[in-house]
Amino acid sequence: GMTRKCAQQAVSLYKIVVEGECHVTNARTAELAKLTENAYRDVNIAFANELSVICDKFGINVWEMIRMANLHPRVNILTPGPGVGGHCIAVDPWFIVDSAPEEARLIRSARLINDEKPHYVVRKIEAKARSLVDPVIALFGLAYKPDVDDLRESPAVHIVEMLARSKIAKLLVVEPHVSELPVELRLDNVTLMDFDMALAQANLAVLLVDHSAFLHVDRDVLKDKFVIDTRGVW
Repeated sequence: GMTRKCAQQAVSLYKIVVEGECHVTNARTAELAKLTENAYRDVNIAFANELSVICDKFGINVWEMIRMANLHPRVNILTPGPGVGGHCIAVDPWFIVDSAPEEARLIRSARLINDEKPHYVVRKIEAKARSLVDPVIALFGLAYKPDVDDLRESPAVHIVEMLARSKIAKLLVVEPHVSELPVELRLDNVTLMDFDMALAQANLAVLLVDHSAFLHVDRDVLKDKFVIDTRGVW
């Protein structure tokens, strides 16, 4: 609350519907605490994403490496991916950076690392596509996290859009949680289709979101495809 009295009145209101404990502090601390929660996640994801790029350079499986490192009782590295999306983690750290640009150096660096990751994934996909004759790319997942239909700030959407505009290949998009493509992906070389059809037609399969529907894939189907797995489940 802006004042102690305001805070107590807010607690009285929230207790009508909240079963857990309501913690009271001043408004500035509460706001920064909320932003810090998401910045903390962003920084830790950036560490994992940076490790994935380093592992690619050295030909190391990043998920195996992280699994080994996490055997240490005080180490808990998060899982890398194609970037960071959603309306919180990808946005909130910038409020801190904007308010304290000289001080928020680590938070800024993490944001830049995570914002760069989709571009890195696109370069990786394009390099493989150029080695194929008539490349057809199946891209699995558009949501910003597993098992939701939320596309806000999704790195998967940005990746598909960049590939579409580069016209590197025909793109087959699989997203079981939406019935139509977002406006920015309604392009001539992008088609929304079901899992089996996309996999049957593609010679390059890219996993962008680890939806439950994608976790149990017939390895015999994948063995004849080039596979880029940004989530470490294939």
